Amino acid sequence: MFDVLLTEPERAVRDEARAFVRDQVDPQLLRDMDAEKIEYPREYVQNLAKAGLLGLRFDPAYGGRGMSWTAELAVLEEIGVLGTALGCAYSMPSIVGEALSRFGTEEQKAKYLGPILKAELISAEGLTEPRGGSDFFGATTTATRDGDDFILNGQKRFVVGAMGADVFLVYARTGDENAKSHKAISAFLVERDMGVEVKHVYGLMGTRGGGTGRIVFRDVRVPAKNLVGELNGGYTVFNRMMIPERLTSAGGAIGMGRGVLEVATRYAHKRKAFGHFIRDFQGVSFRIAESATRIDAARALCFAAGRTVDAGLDARRLVSEAKKVSTEAAWDTVNDAMQIMGGIGYTHVFPVERVMRDVRLALIWTGTNEIMNLLVQHEYAKELLGRSYKVRDVELDALAADAIDEKIYE
Repeated sequence: MFDVLLTEPERAVRDEARAFVRDQVDPQLLRDMDAEKIEYPREYVQNLAKAGLLGLRFDPAYGGRGMSWTAELAVLEEIGVLGTALGCAYSMPSIVGEALSRFGTEEQKAKYLGPILKAELISAEGLTEPRGGSDFFGATTTATRDGDDFILNGQKRFVVGAMGADVFLVYARTGDENAKSHKAISAFLVERDMGVEVKHVYGLMGTRGGGTGRIVFRDVRVPAKNLVGELNGGYTVFNRMMIPERLTSAGGAIGMGRGVLEVATRYAHKRKAFGHFIRDFQGVSFRIAESATRIDAARALCFAAGRTVDAGLDARRLVSEAKKVSTEAAWDTVNDAMQIMGGIGYTHVFPVERVMRDVRLALIWTGTNEIMNLLVQHEYAKELLGRSYKVRDVELDALAADAIDEKIYE
């Protein structure tokens, strides 16, 4: 039913992704990753590159296909049914690629963007530090100028893909210690072989096999030409990066929600209780209806956000709403799916429990949903109070609208 919102090329690439997920991803890969028998799914990323599915939005000169955000979101839903680890492995070239495409030099694009989209290089992003999650600009990793290089010291944690990455997009403090934090951060491309220590130190509830780890910099020498964007311009890079960070999270979450809803709905059409298929009971059928509705609503919001970004308009609020609504829709849907299936849904016999563990992370990463709420209310209020056109003032429709003495604000 959502084909009406996609162009023919967007539908076609979605169908390519659907076929890839259906035919080229062995279920055993997901099982081995969840059992932590696989550290990072490099071959899977290489197969995505061979299929031409990485970095869809980027210039064909570097291996992209010059497509829209809406196309990528449609593909993300198909990839998303595989869970957060494989979804993130698919999304990382889009995320790191955004920084290179928007702010990188031609030399950086040739050296890194092309190979990343061909899966000749695996990329990852270093954002979170032990002392800060949502407080991104409180980062303490430093980059000190030394001739033609910068010397990096510090560490990043919860780096998805760290164990397989060849190159990291890293933010570090470069400004004067007295400068405002958002004016003292810069972004760098740091190759693993420059001396980055990569450690697998986490036992994760979900998102297993995605290579999550900690990266440590001990006097790591990085060429100044690997600075992405302007010196102390990390704020600008970061703000732009939040578009792919949050839209990829949103698109993948829709896939996870859709996947478990399909499992639970099929189960409800087979499972009998009290002499009836459980789909006949309102307690079950209403959960299916509510889940389908919220997934559809989230998908439509994602497409609207994608179209807004493609149009070059300010999409800050819509992107934040898409991330919040999609991840919460997926979380509510996986809980409904488990409730529909009862005890068997809590076992390894069905994938619902694994997806539940995966989806829980989506409400936290790329900015918690509480941060999304802050952004949404801020952007909404700014738009409302600064609106250039006039609409009906509904406040005047109250019976006692003229009771000015009752409207006390202080």
